[in-house]
Amino acid sequence: MAIVNGDKLKIVVFGAFDAGKSSFIRAVDPASRHVEARTDGGLTTVALDFGRVTIGNTRVFIFGTPGQERFEFVRGILSRGMDGAIVMVDATRSVDAMTCDFCEWLHETGVPFVIMLNKCDLPAASPGTFANLAGDGFVHCISALTGDQVHEGLRLFVERLIRLRRKNK
Repeated sequence: MAIVNGDKLKIVVFGAFDAGKSSFIRAVDPASRHVEARTDGGLTTVALDFGRVTIGNTRVFIFGTPGQERFEFVRGILSRGMDGAIVMVDATRSVDAMTCDFCEWLHETGVPFVIMLNKCDLPAASPGTFANLAGDGFVHCISALTGDQVHEGLRLFVERLIRLRRKNK
């Protein structure tokens, strides 16, 4: 679903297990849909999360991917035709290989992306640890659980995608 007539965007959310992808999508769209399974650690996404929101005149469709390595094929399917990506990072943990791989892949493919540093409201958060992940990209500190800065970070990213689209016309 590439941009059509400038009124739609497909954004895919990537991130390691328990980074906050589902919580982010719930904060953006309380009526969002989630395909989850119960595990010993609680619920986890096993197929996708889906939410939608309108920002200005742009309809934004947000697809969340599972964070477990075994669901790589799902990430491949969901990423087709994406206009932009969000890499969700748990700012209370150290940088993990999966997150680095997502950022490297997005840099290589040229897909515009933003890093959302989640859980920045917690005492153990150290957002500065992740500055190198973005390269020349954008980083937003958020709390998906409380909704703090979620809408603002998404709005800024959508505006950036729209500017890039206009520039490339």
